Amino acid sequence: MGKKRKPLPAEPVAADVASLSHDGRGVAHVDGKAVFVHGALPGERVLFRYTRQARRHDEGAVVEVLTPSPERVEPRCAHFGVCGGCALQHMDPAAQVRMKEQVLAETLARIGKVTPQRWLAPLTGEPWGYRGKARLGVRRVAKKGRVLVGFRERGSSFVADLRHCDVLSPEVGARLPQLGALVDSLSIRERLPQIEVARGDGPLVLVFRVLDPPSAGDVEKLLAFAADTGLHVYLQPGGTETIAPLPGQDVQLGYRLPAHGVEVLFEPADFTQVNLALNRRMVDQALGLLDPQPGDAVLDLFCGLGNFTLPLAGRAGSVVGVEGDAGLVARARRNAAHNGLDNVDFQCADLYAEPTAAAPWHSRRFDLALLDPPRSGAREVLAPLAATGVQRIVYVSCYPGTLARDAEHLVHGLGFRLTAAGAMDMFPHTAHLESMAVFERRA
Repeated sequence: MGKKRKPLPAEPVAADVASLSHDGRGVAHVDGKAVFVHGALPGERVLFRYTRQARRHDEGAVVEVLTPSPERVEPRCAHFGVCGGCALQHMDPAAQVRMKEQVLAETLARIGKVTPQRWLAPLTGEPWGYRGKARLGVRRVAKKGRVLVGFRERGSSFVADLRHCDVLSPEVGARLPQLGALVDSLSIRERLPQIEVARGDGPLVLVFRVLDPPSAGDVEKLLAFAADTGLHVYLQPGGTETIAPLPGQDVQLGYRLPAHGVEVLFEPADFTQVNLALNRRMVDQALGLLDPQPGDAVLDLFCGLGNFTLPLAGRAGSVVGVEGDAGLVARARRNAAHNGLDNVDFQCADLYAEPTAAAPWHSRRFDLALLDPPRSGAREVLAPLAATGVQRIVYVSCYPGTLARDAEHLVHGLGFRLTAAGAMDMFPHTAHLESMAVFERRA
């Protein structure tokens, strides 16, 4: 038999919160041991109750705030603390941004052993109603006698019982109970586990994941919901390639980048930024920092649908975009044609595989490069990228840890300088941190 787990302390414990962890929890120390406390902010004295104890650290949740931080605000959402969609609604939005800037600086220094020559002003936007892309859980709860639609509960696989969501696009955020009632009325209510939200500048699409085919009556109810709300209903019976609109529901999703005269078209399951307003500011900043000239050859790695590639093509001499998803590459090529751009070449390649001299992007010379990798970073492409002769790299990151790791390699191993870096608040009220960094080759 395994060792019996020691029961958690029953009584709340008072502690002073020294800092904030990278996932938005307050960090306190009790008897010399770190405790990560949900709902606590730096500078506060709180009463908390233990929720988990481990060898290296413990976890807890606030019971009462004894001495509040001046940065504490009343959460706008009544579900905050239960729903896992947000972690920082109790913190003033401006303070959230300052915290993310601090996390970026500390991570670059600790992991990357680098400090930028200058800090970029943070990119911020409207902190409410910004999420145009989301995956909502759906579950019928017998004890409640209804279907719940929303984000998962914090630290749980259960769907939170949400009446509204203030970070989702209002067309969906105000309709979560209505969506639950709709699903509850369907014959396949037990076989519908999620709803994907997708929108660009115009229509909003809801993709219902269906494990069994809906009945004719189900389709009638879904179409009636679409007609009543102005939302567009798609079904997904299998993989993303099976996503298809119900009759009369087909729309073209897209968003414009006005400063660059470009429109990016996409399908509901394609990767696009959840926060399109901030995405526009991000693209503008990236192009300003990269500063392509009419004679420059530019390389865009992890290019997706061409979010950066297409604007770059409007300013550079030539652009090569490389992406590992063949479907995204095909749609990126269509986007180039849609925008009348003939100086951009989209290539499909696994950027995490060992590059060969035969790879078209690897065998060319480039002046500038842009990287927008997933959370795992871009370590595998850095050496071959440096070998192309690029003089300046703009690195767009969705995870500071891998940005810092890659910055160390670029600066200490490949002969670049970190000339600028800054945070981007793509996901207000969460601890998620997007950032941008500029690297220039040493003379």
